[in-house]
Amino acid sequence: MAKHSDTSWKQDHPSTLFSNSVQKADRLLKHAKSHPEEIAIEHAFNQIKHAENARFNAEQYGEHLDTVQQNKENLEQIKQQLHEMKNDMNK
Repeated sequence: MAKHSDTSWKQDHPSTLFSNSVQKADRLLKHAKSHPEEIAIEHAFNQIKHAENARFNAEQYGEHLDTVQQNKENLEQIKQQLHEMKNDMNK
């Protein structure tokens, strides 16, 4: 896509934005695992919210739904692991 296009790649390719958002959430999860501090977990949860918004847009766009579904499953696993970490920290 041209650099000075009228449409952002994020608008043009919401499934790519969702994939990137899930990858970032996964990196933040790994960071939180290696540095189990409350702020690291909070950053990961914030990224999950961002990824969920990107998921909604990707589903509305209706392309690459197999990839969207796979990323949705990965995001659910990330959320579950983060919740477990948060619960372990509060014990």
